[in-house]
Amino acid sequence: MVKSKKIKNICCLGAGYVGGPTMAVIADKCEDIHVNVVDICEKRIESWNNDNLDKLPVYEPGLREIILKKRNINLFFSTNIKEAISAADIIFVAVNTPTKLDGFGAGYASDLKYVESSIRKVAQYSVGHTIVVEKSTVPVKTAKIIKDLLNAVEVRNDSNLSKTFSVLSSPEFLAEGSAINDLENPDRILIGGEDELAIESLKNIYSRWIPTEKILVTNLWSSELSKLVSNAFLAQRISSINSISALCEKTGAKINQVSKSIGLDNRVGSKFLKAGPAFGGSCFQKDILSLVYLCKYYGLNDVAEYWESVVSINNWQRNRISNLIVETLFNTVSSKKIALLGFSYKANTNDTRESASIFIAKDLLKNGAVLSIHDPQVNPKQIKNELGIEENENYNENSEGCWSYFQNLYEAVKNADAIIILTEWEDYENLDWQLIYSLMRKPAWIFDTRSIISSKAAIKAGLKLWELGKGYLN
Repeated sequence: MVKSKKIKNICCLGAGYVGGPTMAVIADKCEDIHVNVVDICEKRIESWNNDNLDKLPVYEPGLREIILKKRNINLFFSTNIKEAISAADIIFVAVNTPTKLDGFGAGYASDLKYVESSIRKVAQYSVGHTIVVEKSTVPVKTAKIIKDLLNAVEVRNDSNLSKTFSVLSSPEFLAEGSAINDLENPDRILIGGEDELAIESLKNIYSRWIPTEKILVTNLWSSELSKLVSNAFLAQRISSINSISALCEKTGAKINQVSKSIGLDNRVGSKFLKAGPAFGGSCFQKDILSLVYLCKYYGLNDVAEYWESVVSINNWQRNRISNLIVETLFNTVSSKKIALLGFSYKANTNDTRESASIFIAKDLLKNGAVLSIHDPQVNPKQIKNELGIEENENYNENSEGCWSYFQNLYEAVKNADAIIILTEWEDYENLDWQLIYSLMRKPAWIFDTRSIISSKAAIKAGLKLWELGKGYLN
């Protein structure tokens, strides 16, 4: 039996939205532990090491303050994967697990190529006994794949010391936009595994700042499945309330009043009952599709169909909004300027993955719209990558199907036929509606998919308003 040892060095493979913030908090709470975050992407590591903290690749409230305090003290970002793995007592695997685009399971199954590549590096460069922790969201039984890969390596390294491994699952449950607070004050921490000494080693790290009663120990498979099911349940709530938003618009009910009433029932609770243009982010859709694939694999087709309907409603909500905008603007948006406010999938993050803004923007571009896009944290390069179309800053009244980025919100709305609020940034809550109305082409429309503006102020200024879950308000 391998003896437990004091953890001195941690390595995290993957410097993205999970790895970066998670390791920053661990470094902040465990000053005696050397934390290395490594990635194969040199540009990403350069951004983490940039003296200008506005250039960090991940935007999260509170993150830059930790980076300023801990970077190059006991928190390091590099591309030196071999050195970081060799020195590590614990290795967190926090690489991307996107949905497969080709081959068996395409469109549903998670692509584990980055996980496999990472584990092969761990097998190659590790020294002595190493604890390997799944931090990425992975399908159930991924730990078995990891074990098989690790067990396949030679048991002797250059120093003639035996290599041994313990595999644990400890999925993240942080929400982007509040990740630092979620990491510092989590609802629970999950550790799945079989090796009690390895579990205790990881538990000793978390317990530096998290009460032990919040640290839940399960077997590997329960831990892996819990992450998928947790995200599926949250996404289900969003799809459910979004479906009711359409019914509210038809019946005269108000979605904010309905959701508040439902949320006050302590059997239901109030979280994830705010209607919007659709859920986004890296996990919800991917994890539901992975769950669907898993159910189909085990012959549970009715269960698979149930969970797939959650994604279908999400797609329907985005399409519904796009169609409604076109219909409202006299059934055509060709050559019409539309100001799109918000491109990240939610406020307080620069993550655009699966953002409703992408899909609605693409729908409008296909219909010939000219989009002026504003977001406080998303840069034009990121927008270009998501839309697959180069920015056109020299459009004119005859232009069709193009977009441009504006740092100044009021410049973005100048001569616009309509404004669409797609991200609930605080910046959009109290705008100068009189000024905005004077800048826009008439009739001037605003489509508030987040229900965050003062409808009275917008209508008083002269704007025509549609609000999600309420419908046309004038």
